[in-house]
Amino acid sequence: MDDRQKILNLIGLATKAGKTASGEFMTEKSIKAGKASLVIVSEEASDNTRKMFTNMCTYYEVPICFFGKKEELGHAMGKEMRASLVIVDHGLAKAVVKLMNTKVGSECEKDLSHLPVCAAERAQNGGKHESI
Repeated sequence: MDDRQKILNLIGLATKAGKTASGEFMTEKSIKAGKASLVIVSEEASDNTRKMFTNMCTYYEVPICFFGKKEELGHAMGKEMRASLVIVDHGLAKAVVKLMNTKVGSECEKDLSHLPVCAAERAQNGGKHESI
């Protein structure tokens, strides 16, 4: 099994565990609520969508990756095409980023130091992110 398929399997696992949200509206809502640990945007997404999520993730300090085709992401989640999704579980997000950075070579932030452990811990620390 190649690493691309492993990443898609992790996305499927996260979906079955209820640790993802997909679609532009739900992804945006999760980011703004501080629940997002990782945002994944399809490589096929429009320039407007890519720019919107890049700016939003920069502002809210959420890692963002550009990975896969819309059909691949949707199929991994058991849905139709998806241009964007968010993983809200810290451990799964960390595993996906690690796989993307080591093998696949997709566009993904390499620095995980600002990846939040959870929204509750971030709130306890006055909105500051803790290092992994």
